[in-house]
Amino acid sequence: MAHRSATNDITFRLPRSHRSVPRARALLHAVLGDWGVGQETLENAELVLSELVTNALRVPAPGDRQVGVRISRSLADGLLRLEVSDAGGGRPEVREPGEDETGGRGLLLVAALAHRWGYETRPAGIGKTVFAELKAPDIVAEPEAREVAAVMVREGQKVRVWGEWRTVRCVRGDQHATGGPAVVLEFGDGPALRVQAAEPLTVRVGDPCG
Repeated sequence: MAHRSATNDITFRLPRSHRSVPRARALLHAVLGDWGVGQETLENAELVLSELVTNALRVPAPGDRQVGVRISRSLADGLLRLEVSDAGGGRPEVREPGEDETGGRGLLLVAALAHRWGYETRPAGIGKTVFAELKAPDIVAEPEAREVAAVMVREGQKVRVWGEWRTVRCVRGDQHATGGPAVVLEFGDGPALRVQAAEPLTVRVGDPCG
């Protein structure tokens, strides 16, 4: 499920499945493309998010507990923040794997690429949130004219669908038939639109939420 809480803050949830790692990368790619992030920052962010989601999936937790992901930006500080939450216990620790070990280097990579990283206990419920902040000097404010990922659309915006502009009355997260995150847009009249979270949609320039 995906949810847009603000222009600079995207959250979604993923099932405890190995397929969730590429899905998280695809959504990150769509969001950062809308934010104008450069290729180097994008590649570093994809590596970091992949490691954080992979680690969250490895933590012992009930199979019905999802993994939460939050992507946010600070234009003033030029920072990109990635957060991954899980329902498992323990604490993330950087370890030095032996030369013959093929794994165990995930958090070493995160520490090397991130400006700052750490973890926080979840204020409600069990588990923790691991975060990493990356310097993103090329991050930009939203351009005046844009095509955005469906996960970026907000209530009150006008979206081009079925050959005309329609005002979005409600946005909610869902699961696509393929198992990945989806977004359902409800309008003032007519049927709702259900699309994959990363699918591009055209948003009108100059609407109240733009």
